[in-house]
Amino acid sequence: MDRGFRRSKSEPTLYIKSQATQPDIMYATSLLSRFMQSPSQIHFGAGKRILRCLQKTKEFSIWYTIETNSKLLGYTASDWAGSADDMKSTSGYAFSVGSGMFSWASKKQATVAQSTAKAEYVAATKATSQTICLRRILEDMGEKQDEPTKINCDNKSTIAMAKNPVHHSRTKHITIKYHFIR
Repeated sequence: MDRGFRRSKSEPTLYIKSQATQPDIMYATSLLSRFMQSPSQIHFGAGKRILRCLQKTKEFSIWYTIETNSKLLGYTASDWAGSADDMKSTSGYAFSVGSGMFSWASKKQATVAQSTAKAEYVAATKATSQTICLRRILEDMGEKQDEPTKINCDNKSTIAMAKNPVHHSRTKHITIKYHFIR
């Protein structure tokens, strides 16, 4: 599975392609895109900084090496009430198989989270749904994952809620669709 995204010197730098192969710039780009309808000078300045960063790092890329027995590994996180406009959190996840990340996403949550635990729980649920989809795709490609997929989360309350359904009185406000993770 040798899939590199390296560009030749003669190939023009495309904005979309650069964003898709540099996950570190994805969050800033998606945040800036929320203001495309009515941008201000602040947004223009942020856009220029993103373009300068892309210009400086245009030779960087994700490089995949051939590995046997690669395992799917996930990471999830969120920022609680990170949007000053509507106090909604942003969920994010990333997945790797072997040597590099190959799937990632960052999206504003649909509802306002009442705690960091809920914001992280919603993010972990989205990552779990993506895990199921990725495992099916890998199986179709002949790379069946025999062991459970580990999803790393940095919030102890979220991990406890996912493991122990007894906390029902503390998690009543979290809708059924997010308890899918269990």
